[in-house]
Amino acid sequence: MRLKSVNPKNGELVREFDPATDQSIEQALEAAEHAFRAHKRASFNERASRLRALADRLEEDCQAHARLLTDEMGKTLAAARAEVEKCAWVCRHYADNAEAMLADVELESDAELSAVMHLPIGPVLAVMPWNFPFWQVFRAAAPAVMAGNVVLLKHASNVPRTALALQSLFESAFAPGVFQSLLIGPDRVERLLADRRVKAATVTGSTRAGSSVAEIAGKHLKKTVLELGGSDPFIVMPSADLEQALDTAVTARMLNNGQSCIAAKRFIVHADVFDRFVGGFVERFEALKVGDPLEESTDMGPMAMDRLRRRLESQVDRLLELGAERLAGAVPMDGEGYFFRPGILSGIDPNAPAFDEELFGPVAWVLRAESFDRALALANQTQYGLGSSLWTQDANEINRAFREVESGATFVNSLVKSDPRLPFGGIKQSGYGRELARDGIIEFVNRKTVVVG
Repeated sequence: MRLKSVNPKNGELVREFDPATDQSIEQALEAAEHAFRAHKRASFNERASRLRALADRLEEDCQAHARLLTDEMGKTLAAARAEVEKCAWVCRHYADNAEAMLADVELESDAELSAVMHLPIGPVLAVMPWNFPFWQVFRAAAPAVMAGNVVLLKHASNVPRTALALQSLFESAFAPGVFQSLLIGPDRVERLLADRRVKAATVTGSTRAGSSVAEIAGKHLKKTVLELGGSDPFIVMPSADLEQALDTAVTARMLNNGQSCIAAKRFIVHADVFDRFVGGFVERFEALKVGDPLEESTDMGPMAMDRLRRRLESQVDRLLELGAERLAGAVPMDGEGYFFRPGILSGIDPNAPAFDEELFGPVAWVLRAESFDRALALANQTQYGLGSSLWTQDANEINRAFREVESGATFVNSLVKSDPRLPFGGIKQSGYGRELARDGIIEFVNRKTVVVG
């Protein structure tokens, strides 16, 4: 099946690509193996110099890269520029810190010398999604190449032009074969994971996709890092700064046109402030400008694909049938393109079959909690465990949330977001392993024990 680049603003086909052949996949694997032999011997200074050069190129051509992201998956131009700039940041972060992160660690023993070294392992397969098509690649690839590994990218099938642009960017700074994009569908991933030259895999995507890759990788005893779906809780307690919480709540839900794994999705609000929060939430949602993502005044562009819009509509309809109340929007918009009116649902029974689903689009759920204990219970009533946000001034509530909310991160009085300096990842069906910070770079190294008797 050919890979298609479609502009979600108007549904127009921009370009089609033939998928990689078996022969071209084999050539890519040979190139990766060859590149690794040289790249792993490069000094940290050399790798860092190349990664900084890559950061420079990202910033120099930021507007062009941002325009590509907007045209291919629909995010606003402002959001696309911020994404490209963040990629430059993660490159510089690892260029500046990787050598210290991977320094030998001496250990006590009866030997003259005992230590742990951190050595590259080889080609890493990166299976990446469409929603942050630059950032999610860079946050995996920057530490991987700084550790001395090489990367094979299997990008989402709807962003083939982005995949090729990424390869061109890396080739402008690194030797051929250090980073390669393979235009393939999900059906070719098993072959890559089974190949002896591929040593590990990192996946960002749905729980279903992560589970599939993990199953195949496990069969071949290859390590995986999985960053999967989320249904993040956003808890608001009576002591919160309500105006700040409301402004952040809208940003947290509408991030990337509502299509983000760490977007807040379930807004759990204490009964004492529930009505005030809902009133302000609805008012802000209805004021959002939905339209052309290339216009600087646009708050939200289209969803990335029509099938995603139709799926979200189906989920909303099912929740309404189960007793939910529509407080605002939550309907497809008329006209061309894959636009969806931002919406809010309330009155959802936590025991409903659909309660545990992730709404991957611009629709929020509002839930009432009579106490902090009830808020914690609702927050944890999900198969997912990626991020979480708590809004309160109560130190006891903060400490309890840090220990009791089942997630890979808890942010207090703040938007949940990734940062190159902080570990990022989830638990439960949101995956395992960590990206970013030191945790991210040591995921794909051989922590080798060395001893001199």
